[in-house]
Amino acid sequence: MSEVIAIANQKGGVGKTTTAVNLAASLAVAEKRVLLIDLDPQANATIGLGYSRSDYEYNIYHVMIGRKRLSEVVLKTELPLLDLVPSNIGLVGIEKEFYDEKTRGKELILKRKLKELKDEYDYIIIDSPPALGPITVNALSAADSIIIPIQCEFYALEGLAQLLNTVKLVKKSINPKLKIKGFLPTMYSSQNNLSKQVLLDLQQHFKNKLFSIDDDYIVIPRSIKLAESPSFGRPVLLYDVKSKGSVAYQHLAKSILASA
Repeated sequence: MSEVIAIANQKGGVGKTTTAVNLAASLAVAEKRVLLIDLDPQANATIGLGYSRSDYEYNIYHVMIGRKRLSEVVLKTELPLLDLVPSNIGLVGIEKEFYDEKTRGKELILKRKLKELKDEYDYIIIDSPPALGPITVNALSAADSIIIPIQCEFYALEGLAQLLNTVKLVKKSINPKLKIKGFLPTMYSSQNNLSKQVLLDLQQHFKNKLFSIDDDYIVIPRSIKLAESPSFGRPVLLYDVKSKGSVAYQHLAKSILASA
């Protein structure tokens, strides 16, 4: 049985795509079969795995509107066990179509499409857009669990109640199996008092929902290597495997595997 994990937060710039790409890569290196679905119209996860928008003709948009099957748009990556379903800016147009009242069951489109390939992978990671619109609701409806990256900066927890309410509504009305897998502190700096305070706040509010390994909480550090690796079209473990960011995401993968 595969596990579908959505990476979601309606705030932009919190490390969502960085987490999706590097968690997927770390799970693949741990010899798990992984499919990364780029559900963000910005297509940053696609770019982060070495593809430009001119490298492929079809993407997740064509799957969502019924023109292509999911298996027809899957791309191979540099890692043998990691596959990618790319995105494109055209996905923006689907939001308008989803708001059409004639499109019944629109919240479950991705879930239905996933049935075709679900048994071929151990983990399916979904990178959702920085908004709580129909695309993100599709991701939450299709997912078994959700990871919420939270940057260790001012206003970090602002808007979190809205996201948690959306998760609650999806769980109540569409996907009763959906659970919060964990909150992931990102952009953490041990030299920064604000980072320490945000981590402390998270520990106080969500202690049982923070990832840990060997009794240490897993935090994703602010890292030049993490920031640089997408421009080379590679996950950080293929760019600099010993960097702090790479090690942190490998620890996250180990924590997830240990709790499976």
